[in-house]
Amino acid sequence: MKLIISTAAAALLSTSAFAADAVFSYDPVPSVAQAPAFNWSGAYIGVNLGYGGGEFKHPFAVSGLASGSLDISASGFLGGVQAGYNWQSGSFVYGVEADFQGSAVDATTAVNLNIPGTGTFTGELGTEVEWFGTIRARAGVAATDSLLAYVTGGAAYGRTNSFASLNGLGSVNAKNTDWGWTVGAGVEYAVTNNFTLKTEYLYTDLGKATLYSAPGVSLQNDVAFHTVRVGLNYKF
Repeated sequence: MKLIISTAAAALLSTSAFAADAVFSYDPVPSVAQAPAFNWSGAYIGVNLGYGGGEFKHPFAVSGLASGSLDISASGFLGGVQAGYNWQSGSFVYGVEADFQGSAVDATTAVNLNIPGTGTFTGELGTEVEWFGTIRARAGVAATDSLLAYVTGGAAYGRTNSFASLNGLGSVNAKNTDWGWTVGAGVEYAVTNNFTLKTEYLYTDLGKATLYSAPGVSLQNDVAFHTVRVGLNYKF
């Protein structure tokens, strides 16, 4: 009996010692790869659609009789294309963009003009922006991996079509292509590695153009307007 107990005790001590010296191994849980942050650097092209409006001014002067400005509220839809290039340094993004817009932004009103000593003239006056474009710099900050907030500004150009018709004075129609300036801001969101969505506000001033000029008589237009648009870009 003592021999059996001694043998069992020895076996138990041997097993305990083996267990103390044993080394257990395990396979680590594989880490999940993180998606790379969106990189704004590169060229892109896109399309946009929006709405514009403002107040078109029409300064006039009749020497020695009257002067002032006929101001008309304008509004209408617009749409077009854009292309540009971005560079990114850390979270700072800067670039250039050009766009071209077809426009239906229009202002038309009835005219009832009383010139002292001459009489009252009635008729119609209007100005339409047929098309316009901009060439702008952009600079902003990537607020998140996929969201860019930016400001923008540069040169603008456009074609306006103006007309005036006054009973007793005749009518005039003038088309002008003028240069001006534009400034605004926007946000752009990366939907995928190639497609981005943006919304943008611009204030555009195409300056003044002469509609009619004769000795002692002048009529001009002064076209400035606001636009809000959304766009879809494809990044190469």
